[in-house]
Amino acid sequence: MSGTVSGLWRHPIKSHGREALSLITLNPGQTMPGDRVWAVAHEAAKTDGTEWAPCVNFSRGSKAPKLMAIWAKLDGEQVTLRHPDRPDLSFHPDTEQSVFLDWVKPLMPTNRAASARIVRVPGRGMTDTDFPSISLCNMASHRAVEQKLGQSLSAARWRGNIWFEGLPEWDEFDWLGCDLRIGETVLRVRERIVRCLATTANPETGERDADTLGALNSWDHQDFGVYAEVVQGGEIRLNDTLEVL
Repeated sequence: MSGTVSGLWRHPIKSHGREALSLITLNPGQTMPGDRVWAVAHEAAKTDGTEWAPCVNFSRGSKAPKLMAIWAKLDGEQVTLRHPDRPDLSFHPDTEQSVFLDWVKPLMPTNRAASARIVRVPGRGMTDTDFPSISLCNMASHRAVEQKLGQSLSAARWRGNIWFEGLPEWDEFDWLGCDLRIGETVLRVRERIVRCLATTANPETGERDADTLGALNSWDHQDFGVYAEVVQGGEIRLNDTLEVL
């Protein structure tokens, strides 16, 4: 069986916006170019920004649901952010941190550690995994969650990199250790993705409005999508074929 690529997404600043793409070029052993290049360390973070660190060090949607409603656009070293409750902001994360911290402050809960600084690890996107990963998500599994909850959901809740159509729901969980050919690339599936409260927030409003975790747990797991590593680089385009090797 084979599927078809239906969506390509990157998130320039971890947990702070999403951007749809029509083409990506992957490199072996690396995260998606432009994906989670930066992360926002909070005031209680135990990282100096020189190496990869776990997500607990960063401001993120599981603790601050309003962040889920940010759209982003990456243009070179400049990022433009949009949110329904804030004016648009274009800035350079490496050199203009204060303007970003002022912009994001109203979106952060007052009972959580405040965002303190933007960090960047050269050559390594700040994925949730301790290895450079690409996330893959199945639209059939997304529709299964919608059906379980009885409500329409934006797929942007899951913050996946590569979305695919044409394969059975939860089929991706059988791919652990397998290689996938997508366009010119080969990816090796390594882990299922355990989900958090970020997915309960509506990506249009930033309000928690769906018990996605309860729906997942009805299948005796809290997982959605899989993490893979790039074995062979190349281009992936919308409508490319995904094949399990």
